[in-house]
Amino acid sequence: MTLILGKKSGMTQVFTEEGKALGATVISAGPCTVCQVRTEERDGYNAVQLGFEDAPVKNTRKPQLGHFEKVGTAPKRFLREERLDKPSEHEVGDQITATVFEVGQLVDVIGTIKGRGFAGTIKRHGFHRGPMTHGSKNKRAPGSIGQSAYPGRVFKGMKSSGHYGNSRKTIKNLEIIRIDEARNLILVKGSIPGSIGSLVQVQTAKTGVKKG
Repeated sequence: MTLILGKKSGMTQVFTEEGKALGATVISAGPCTVCQVRTEERDGYNAVQLGFEDAPVKNTRKPQLGHFEKVGTAPKRFLREERLDKPSEHEVGDQITATVFEVGQLVDVIGTIKGRGFAGTIKRHGFHRGPMTHGSKNKRAPGSIGQSAYPGRVFKGMKSSGHYGNSRKTIKNLEIIRIDEARNLILVKGSIPGSIGSLVQVQTAKTGVKKG
């Protein structure tokens, strides 16, 4: 599996040869440094650890500084370890850029969706509100949430108000429509989770079913 870390830079339009406009998300992908490679023989599993975006030395803890000194790279702001099905083809210190992918390739993009705090059922689950006139007292109320006598409790998993957003989300099978090697940019068709400037992970699609 091929993967790279990057940041969501925003959205733009890409025109095809037929003149069709496609909505695309711009990802500033890499360059990423391979900071550690785990193997089945030594660690019990295969994995690769990537570092992305240089960080100030004063903001890095001493154990992490020692880790980066062994690699021979500057401290990184983001570290992500991803398990692999087979041993990694990369070695410690290798640089991974946007060129590891190709135009037309399908990828899965993982990010953190925007946090919206405490939200009601209408915003969180798409509930409909009640009538606003004729003395209605059910305008934005969630409605019935259970029974009174039996079983006398609220079942787990009931759609209700609560924390909304700020969770890990994967958008599968997005097509790469352009790669800017000079600026390390990857343009994928469609939208991806997260706000502008948030960390995303781009990896080879697991299913590989192209969207319409």
